[in-house]
Amino acid sequence: MTLSADHKLTLRDRFLKVDTANVADVLDELGLPDFGLSSDLWPIRQRLEKMGGWAYTIRGQMTPYPGTGDARKMEAVSGLTPGHLSVWSGGGAEGVCFFGELIARGMQYRGCVGAVVDGGIRDIEWLDRMDFPVYARYRTPVQSIGRWAVNAWQVEVYLPGATAARVRVRPDDFILADFDGAIVIPQEVVDEVLTRAEALTEKERLIRADLEAGATLPDVLAKYGHV
Repeated sequence: MTLSADHKLTLRDRFLKVDTANVADVLDELGLPDFGLSSDLWPIRQRLEKMGGWAYTIRGQMTPYPGTGDARKMEAVSGLTPGHLSVWSGGGAEGVCFFGELIARGMQYRGCVGAVVDGGIRDIEWLDRMDFPVYARYRTPVQSIGRWAVNAWQVEVYLPGATAARVRVRPDDFILADFDGAIVIPQEVVDEVLTRAEALTEKERLIRADLEAGATLPDVLAKYGHV
């Protein structure tokens, strides 16, 4: 699927107005039930968080190496453009951070709108000050240099799933995350999922209004059906 940059930004703005719960319900209706990400991926900031963007994948592995930096990581993040959400995959339980404040500043400068990290993150206070949302497996002060290195980017990767062991994420799939968790929307159905999720969001708004006006749950179920 090829979308213009402007259309991608418009879709992203619309996605940020719907909830992951509604997106998950729509994916179930479409026969795509296993795209929720594991609850081990959690926002690093202890407040309500909303994040959405087009997947830009970065894959790495635990490997010892000499030197003072990971040149491939720098090359990988240089490809980020506005609306991208960086997805970091590889060796998630190994105890090192995949990036911290300074590389995140470079990512944000390029228009990156957040990160999903199947691994560790550090410099939490500074990331908070930057207003840079991150969903990660864990926090750690231990750097990746000499321990973990990028080996590919903009390739298919796997992240841990909620209802399946792994969720495939491809470049330009859409990822939406809020305080309920994170979910992947395959690029082929992104328009349909968004349209249906917006309709479900409007239905819920009407139901809340009816309930606040005194309607009972049986009343709203009879009027709107199951939600």
